[in-house]
Amino acid sequence: MANLPSPVSCVPRHVAIVMDGNGRWAKKRHLPRVAGHKQGVDALRRTVRACLERDVQVLTVFAFSSENWSRPEDEVSGLMNLLVMALSREVPKLSKNGVRLHFPGDSHGLSSRVLQGLQKAEQTTVHNQKMVLNVCFNYGGRWDIAQAARQLVAQGREITEEGLCETTALAHVGDPDLLIRTGGEMRISNFLLWQCAYTELFFTPCLWPDFDAAELDRAFADFAGRERRFGQTSDQLTMTQSGASPHA
Repeated sequence: MANLPSPVSCVPRHVAIVMDGNGRWAKKRHLPRVAGHKQGVDALRRTVRACLERDVQVLTVFAFSSENWSRPEDEVSGLMNLLVMALSREVPKLSKNGVRLHFPGDSHGLSSRVLQGLQKAEQTTVHNQKMVLNVCFNYGGRWDIAQAARQLVAQGREITEEGLCETTALAHVGDPDLLIRTGGEMRISNFLLWQCAYTELFFTPCLWPDFDAAELDRAFADFAGRERRFGQTSDQLTMTQSGASPHA
């Protein structure tokens, strides 16, 4: 087997993660699902620290899907409480480490307590520049495209690719270079549908509560071995990188 490149040889600028497997982690241990979500918060803390150490500029995570409202009421309630508690505990540490928080998603349906927590976290970290952490909450990729189109219509603008790029929920950070999905499923589950047109995908069977810096490095090593062509051929890409004209 060929050796993979060093995981630090090519660090993605923008990493996105579908944090899947909390429920299965808890079930394997005969624990309530909310226990898995609590361990998932710990995994996110580790991952943020690892990304900071590796100079990742943007980390975007899928925390709560717009489809997750259909889950059992006690689980949804537990997730909301967990979010509020995590914000209270983690935001001061994140701010100290230079992390700026954003919460892309639909604010409709969220309680005033949750909304206030999200807004306070964004305001507290607004001037930080070390890394942007997007916590997508009550988010869906289809919702994102629809709300972007509505913005353009309201502004009297034509719906174009350029316009949608300017009005989607992650317009402030650009598209992900690498999307990691934990838990073994091989789909993106309505996450960043517009933004992932040329994103590299990495799927791991590791359940999210078990995700750590070593698993992140495996994803980065795999990413470093990819050839990102963005619609070009390999020969065109080589000429572009060398400064030669493909028409010479």
